[in-house]
This record gives sequence, structure tokens and C-alpha cells, in this order.
Amino acid sequence: MNPFDLTMKWFSYRRTRAQLRNLSAEELKDIGLLPSDIDRVSARAFR
Repeated sequence: MNPFDLTMKWFSYRRTRAQLRNLSAEELKDIGLLPSDIDRVSARAFR
């Protein structure tokens, strides 16, 4: 993987994680997630 793609994936991971962390527990529940799922879901953006 070239450095540019790696950097873009890292930014995607960070953005996804930040957006999910801004949601309340109720909002996360509405989309089928728990607060403990945030890191796992965010890591998918980095693959």
C-alpha cells in the first residue's frame, strides 16, 4: 500500500471514530451499536 492510500485510510479511521464518539448511547443504539463497538467499527475504515 502506498503512503498516500495509507494516509487517506488513517484519516477515514479518525473521522469515523470521531463521528461515532460524538453520538449519544441512545443514538448508537438506534443504529445498532454499543459505545464499546466504536473502535471495532472505526477499524473497518482502516482496512
